[in-house]
Amino acid sequence: MPSPKPGSPPVERRIDERARRFLAAAPAGGGKAKMVEFAVFGLKQGWACIFGAALLAALMAARLWYPDTAGLARNDFLTITAVIIQILMVAFKLETLRELRVIVLFHLVGTIMELFKTDVGSWSYNAEGVLRIGAVPLFSGFMYAAVGSYMVRVYRLFDLRFTAYPRRWITAVVAAAIYANFFTHHYIWDLRWVLLVAVVLVYGRCVMHFRVFRRVFRMPLVVSFLLVAVFIWLAENIATWSGAWLYPSQVEGWHPVGLEKLVAWLLLMIISVVLVAWVYKPQPLAVDEARRREVPSSAALR
Repeated sequence: MPSPKPGSPPVERRIDERARRFLAAAPAGGGKAKMVEFAVFGLKQGWACIFGAALLAALMAARLWYPDTAGLARNDFLTITAVIIQILMVAFKLETLRELRVIVLFHLVGTIMELFKTDVGSWSYNAEGVLRIGAVPLFSGFMYAAVGSYMVRVYRLFDLRFTAYPRRWITAVVAAAIYANFFTHHYIWDLRWVLLVAVVLVYGRCVMHFRVFRRVFRMPLVVSFLLVAVFIWLAENIATWSGAWLYPSQVEGWHPVGLEKLVAWLLLMIISVVLVAWVYKPQPLAVDEARRREVPSSAALR
């Protein structure tokens, strides 16, 4: 595989080059090779999550150590921290300007939904600080941006390819219906289960191919949606524990977020996938790549 991608940020290109040199002599078969693939997979996932991980660390730190008597409200501190993280991501060229456009769009989409959801009482934030719109602190939009950041980075880091990817206009229609349902289900029928079936029907035949180190792996795209939704649900539990926001049932005392939220996060994933797909058009798996599952040991990480 060629490496690195021309559109990759300079920092990632340097990391990629050093990683390739370091792993060039790694075993090509057997248990050690599998361990190397697994380790690289974990490192790439961690690198893809850098925005979200930094923001989650700030939420936890604010819960554990931020003083209640501080002159700056905790929500304002989190907003300023989120802005600094985003500036650093761009300044150190960890995100391209092309990717930043998608992240900002996802930020706006999330903030609009936050304004509505807090107004109808789906969840709530502490009414503190001045960096907010109504009852919504501005750091909340960065939590959605973190999901968008992960999506654009994972697409690049794993050199994603697809077979039987649905037409993008169809996925856009499904995503628009999902987004609308987040608002309309408060007034008319909740169609989330119908929309979940639609997601399975639209994406059910699609298979995602991703390169870790030497090997190309495959996974049904719907399964990848579910796995990412599980990790977002875990992060949501940490965020609500930290007091970033609370659901009505958590106001009297924190408890884990219900598993039913997995469906909501899976559906939200479709919106992020569609936004990313309009920047990085899903590419099909090349014929020669489909026939080969192994590449020479000097090959790139992607």
